[in-house]
Amino acid sequence: MLESAIQTKIKKKLEKEGWEVIKLIRTSMVGIPDLMALKEGRIKFIEVKQTIGILSEIQKIRIKQLREKGFEVLIWTDYEKNYEK
Repeated sequence: MLESAIQTKIKKKLEKEGWEVIKLIRTSMVGIPDLMALKEGRIKFIEVKQTIGILSEIQKIRIKQLREKGFEVLIWTDYEKNYEK
C-alpha cells in the first residue's frame, strides 16, 4: 500500500475519533512527521511509513527533538500498528 493511502486511512480514523488532522507538506523543517493531529489542547505528530519503510536520519532527529519538547510522536504503518525503527 502506498504511503499516501496509509495516510488517508489514518486521517479518516483519527477524524472519526474527533481529531483535527493536518497533513504537513513542504514545511520549513526538513524531516517533520507527515501528519499533525489536534484535539482538546493535545497535539500528536504521526510519521507514516510503508511496512518496509525506514526512518531517515533527519526524521530520527526531528522525532527526538519533538519528543524532548514534550510532544507525542508516533510512527505508524497503519492505524493499528505503531512501530519504532
